Amino acid sequence: MTTSVARQYERLVSYLGRYDDPEDPQNVQAMQMVLHIEKKDPPDRHRLLVAAARAVVLLCLDPRVGDDGEWAAPMDAWCDERIRKIARRGRGAQWAAAQDVSGVTAVVDGVEARAYVPSRIGDVDKRVAKLQIGGTEVDGDLPGEDAAAGPAGGLVLWVNPALEMTVGKTAAQVGHASMLGVRLMSETEAADWYDRGCPLDVRMPGPQRWAGLVEQAATGSAVPVQDAGFTEIEPGSMTVIAERT
Repeated sequence: MTTSVARQYERLVSYLGRYDDPEDPQNVQAMQMVLHIEKKDPPDRHRLLVAAARAVVLLCLDPRVGDDGEWAAPMDAWCDERIRKIARRGRGAQWAAAQDVSGVTAVVDGVEARAYVPSRIGDVDKRVAKLQIGGTEVDGDLPGEDAAAGPAGGLVLWVNPALEMTVGKTAAQVGHASMLGVRLMSETEAADWYDRGCPLDVRMPGPQRWAGLVEQAATGSAVPVQDAGFTEIEPGSMTVIAERT
């Protein structure tokens, strides 16, 4: 049976967001993300970023954020504001404890990342809030434009090759791209994609390929992410472009 994603789909394709923040920083709405990075056997960068992107969109299309689902109200509140994501590192017992906080974990070949139901910064569960925001660096390269074809009926998320971003920052950006990339699908296609686990890939294009993707984004055949520039990069930077496969 195909999962109904009508409300979730409408939310994602109509998102505009506000561009002013509450006066009290504790009232800022944000989605927390936790990357599972053990010290002894850390994951590779590629699979970790794919897991992060999938966790976000799996949460955004989850039945619990649709219609009168238990997570619908906090998701609406988040999408009514400027979308913020905060990536953290989890390991050992702290990672295990954080699995009990409302959210969705994605697993890619044994590599895990979890996206949490958005909330006010001031209301973040202590089991998540205590996790370190820095320290997310891991080794490994992203596949390039010569990699095999992307997942059929899914997305390829292309990371801007001219920007230097930490793994945590990149995780937040590909997470944003995965949810905005739903705009490239019909509601029926999005429902089928969700039922298949939201297959996607994260890749690094060369300069010429990136220029072509920027042109596609200008015509609406690809979806760009432009960062507000709060951390690491200049405001308005185009960080990731989502392309349909």
